[in-house]
Amino acid sequence: MPIHKFAFLDTETSGISGGTGTYAFLVGAARFVDGKFTLQQFFLRDPSEEPAMLEALINFLAPCEGLVTFNGKSFDAPLLVTRYSLHRIPVPFKDYAHIDLLPLARRLWRDRLPSRALKYLEEHVMGFTRSSDEVPGYEIPWLYFDYLRSGDARPLGGVFYHNAMDIVAMAALLGHVSEILADPYDGRVEHGLDFIALGKLFEDLGHWDEAARLFERGLELGLNEADFGVAVKRISILQKKRGDVERAVELWKAAAKQGHIYAHIELAKYYEHTARDVKSSLKWAKSARVEVEKADLPAYVRKHWLTEIDHRLERLMRKAGL
Repeated sequence: MPIHKFAFLDTETSGISGGTGTYAFLVGAARFVDGKFTLQQFFLRDPSEEPAMLEALINFLAPCEGLVTFNGKSFDAPLLVTRYSLHRIPVPFKDYAHIDLLPLARRLWRDRLPSRALKYLEEHVMGFTRSSDEVPGYEIPWLYFDYLRSGDARPLGGVFYHNAMDIVAMAALLGHVSEILADPYDGRVEHGLDFIALGKLFEDLGHWDEAARLFERGLELGLNEADFGVAVKRISILQKKRGDVERAVELWKAAAKQGHIYAHIELAKYYEHTARDVKSSLKWAKSARVEVEKADLPAYVRKHWLTEIDHRLERLMRKAGL
């Protein structure tokens, strides 16, 4: 679907809990018109104007066939569906495709960034910073209620700015994600963990060759020890699924040198069941036990590894006639 068929949508509401008592007093929507990003904001001067606002939004969304939101599948879209239903007005985006950027952001940056809030992604992924006009989200309902009491709309300026910047940020984030998915290797992706996250995504989509390439790029860029262990385990299992056992063995040996217990066990399994080399399998099972004994592990984790390793050692020693 071409980008001009999508509308970018964000709501500012009378509460954050949802439900029939919550309504959107400001709806920001944007779409590309003749190649220009056009943003309109629909504001309730009084709650009684809600049907008129909802109708106006219908007209703006009419040329579109899809929505782009951030957490919109869980919040914005259901809230608007409720409001349209209460006023017996047809929902304009009922059959639209819907791209919710929040779940995708979680997949791509969950392991590297402490927050996947839209504003945080602006600053730490795209390098944007908002001005001092920005209003914290938790203040927004109270600012609107103050306006309803006083009739003074001037303090709402920061709310309009917040809403507009959220929509602009969604468009920028969609563009950024589209670019890194199309070509992760052109310099936009700089962190090893980001390549690992992309690899997981491509693996889940069934693109195993590309996933393996992404995992290996992540390993090349360097990861801390804990992340390295997770990444090597993921790629080694993927290489087994792809049938590239030689590469999996190389990765297990690299991880084993760094003391990763699972890698010793994977090598013991490989030499026992694939290479049919009991002597080498015994060597790796014994080295796995050594790693467990010297590792600082919780008691239950140590017990888990030792039970598995000792069971394997008993079987291997029987096979070797020892």
